[in-house]
Amino acid sequence: MITRLAFVAPTGYTFTVAQTIQVPDELYERLRRTATALHAPVEEVARRALTAGLTPGVDDAPEEYRDDLRALEALPDDALWQVWRSKQDGADVERHLELLGRQATTPALAPGEREELARLRESADRLMLRRAHAAALLRWRGHSVPIPS
Repeated sequence: MITRLAFVAPTGYTFTVAQTIQVPDELYERLRRTATALHAPVEEVARRALTAGLTPGVDDAPEEYRDDLRALEALPDDALWQVWRSKQDGADVERHLELLGRQATTPALAPGEREELARLRESADRLMLRRAHAAALLRWRGHSVPIPS
């Protein structure tokens, strides 16, 4: 027999949507036992379980990176591994570090250098977020992803 379980999921700041899903009796009993142990409603335990079991979200990432991160979710595993293994160009890393060092020791960078530093920082941030999200997706898909050295 299948038991019906209703839960409410937030869909923004002010609206919610009620959705009924069907779950097997044994799953509902696990949810009920956990809810009893936590002194929490079954709906809250179900919401937590669904949230923990879904692919990693991107809502906490800066808005300008979210579409790029969401696009990773559609990639096959081999493409995610390529993203995870990707590195920033050595010359860009060297120049980024040079500009950061100069920024720390000089009163001000020239306007072109400030723009270059901002571009290099954005590129490094984007790469780091893409690699981290690819690793999280690979882990969610059951792969063991080593911690980079």
